[in-house]
Amino acid sequence: MLVVDDDPTVSEVVAGYLDKAGFTVRLAADGPAALRAAEEQRPDLVVLDLMLPGMDGLEVCRRLRARERAAGPHGGQGATPPVPVIMLTARGDEDDRILGLEVGADDYVTKPFSPRELVLRVRSVLRRAAHAAPAAGPRLTAAGLSLDPAARRVSKDGRELALTLREFDLLAFFLRHPGQVCDRERLMREVWGWDFGDLSTVTVHVRRLRGKIEDDAANPRLIQTVWGAGYRFDAHPTPAAPATDPRRADGHEHA
Repeated sequence: MLVVDDDPTVSEVVAGYLDKAGFTVRLAADGPAALRAAEEQRPDLVVLDLMLPGMDGLEVCRRLRARERAAGPHGGQGATPPVPVIMLTARGDEDDRILGLEVGADDYVTKPFSPRELVLRVRSVLRRAAHAAPAAGPRLTAAGLSLDPAARRVSKDGRELALTLREFDLLAFFLRHPGQVCDRERLMREVWGWDFGDLSTVTVHVRRLRGKIEDDAANPRLIQTVWGAGYRFDAHPTPAAPATDPRRADGHEHA
């Protein structure tokens, strides 16, 4: 684990609890030190404070993700999944959560926090990251969307979309459960693997996903809000034929 925080008390408490949970911990007190540490030895997870001197946590996360993209290739059996990042910050308003999720954070914990809860969050994020490895299953298409579970790639009308790990998992869940009304508790349990947590995390991810897959995010056609009940994905997916299928020789996906 790489723990990045400029407050030595917070770092020591977090490191102590992670150590007791069986994790090996490395500390960094600022952004450049965190980037150097991650380059020297790839961590299994980063606990990253948002408010850092010189370079804030958002920029650190952004550079980590850019480095991973540059390392390529995307998808495929040989691809290395992104390093999970848990943002740790005293700023807990929705704009900060959106920014953190937008640059690729997997979870967001607001100070003051319970160290035991943080350890549970770490275990949960690591579980989901392990399950994000290439999995069997047919490609799914719907309404111009094409999702390949094995390569973990998504395209819309032939244009590849840049989805975070959670956005990909959320879209895959919707595609596999078309027409079903799913409340936020179920989505948190099935997609995040959490039995607890801030349900606004689901709301923010749905909003971000709409912004990437809907023609008009302000008037969504695919992910519908069912007031008082949850969300429903209205486009029914169909398995996509292999690329070598002559019926797909024109290269177009059919929904």
